[in-house]
Parts: sequence; C-alpha cells; structure tokens
Amino acid sequence: MKNTWIIGLFGCLIACAASAAEPAKVEFLNSGKVYPAGVPLSEAVRVGDTLYLSGQIGIQPGTLKLVPGGIREESRQAMTNIRTTLEAHGYSLGDVVKCTVMLADISKWSEFNEVYLTFFSGKYPARSALGTNGLALGAQVEVECIAHKTDNLSRPAVQPSGAK
Repeated sequence: MKNTWIIGLFGCLIACAASAAEPAKVEFLNSGKVYPAGVPLSEAVRVGDTLYLSGQIGIQPGTLKLVPGGIREESRQAMTNIRTTLEAHGYSLGDVVKCTVMLADISKWSEFNEVYLTFFSGKYPARSALGTNGLALGAQVEVECIAHKTDNLSRPAVQPSGAK
C-alpha cells in the first residue's frame, strides 16, 4: 500500500513536470468583428490563457472611420470594440488585468475616465496612461488591454448605459 502511494505521487510529479515544460501555444487572432479585412495586424494574440489585444481606437466596426462626437464618443466606441474583441475570443471585460491608455491630449483624461469607468465595476484592471503626439487616423484615444482567463480573476464588468 505504501509503495502504491509513493508510485502514484512519483507519477503525479512526472506529469506535472512534463506539463510545465510544454511551451504555451501562440495564436494570432482576427475575428473580423471590429477591424476591416486587410489591416496589417492581429486584433489579438493568445498565449496560453492570456489574450493580448492590439490597441483599439473609436472606429466604427468594419471600417477605418472614427465615430463622430469627440473624445467621449471615441472612448465609448474604443471600449465597445475592446469588449467585442474579447467576447469574439471567449473572454470578457471581467478578464481584463491591464489597460494602457494613450490620449492625443492628456488634458482630456477626465473625459476619457468618465466613459472608462462605465465599462468596469468592482476590481479595476491595472492601468497606465500617457499623452501622445498623435494617434492613428487622427484618433483622440487608443486603449490596449491584456486579459487572462481564470476562475480566480472573475470580476463583474458592467454594461454601459446605452450599450447594446
């Protein structure tokens, strides 16, 4: 009986060591739900259980046209595009662990933040923000995120008012 227990423990250790040695699978992903075909980037890259999103600006899905209305509307659309991309690959805003925010005018931080806060609730992702000297397509805001899928990180994300 003692030998069986030791052999079982030894087998578990070997199995754990073997699985730890396996490199994480890397997947380059494009759902076609936000970016139009032909853009030279992956909307997301999955490495194991972690999803790295390309920066999102406030484009209308399927186009490279910014939504009208200024920083608030661009921020809302960028965050909606992030949610769409996450969901297309089996993640949610509740899985986001880090966001980097780039603003063409850092003085508009509070306007962006008002919109950003409507997309999260409870535990917020880690976040960095910086002012830039211009963004793609003349955008006022760009947000990139990292999400990690695990039961331990589940936290509620809220549906922003007026969102579908």
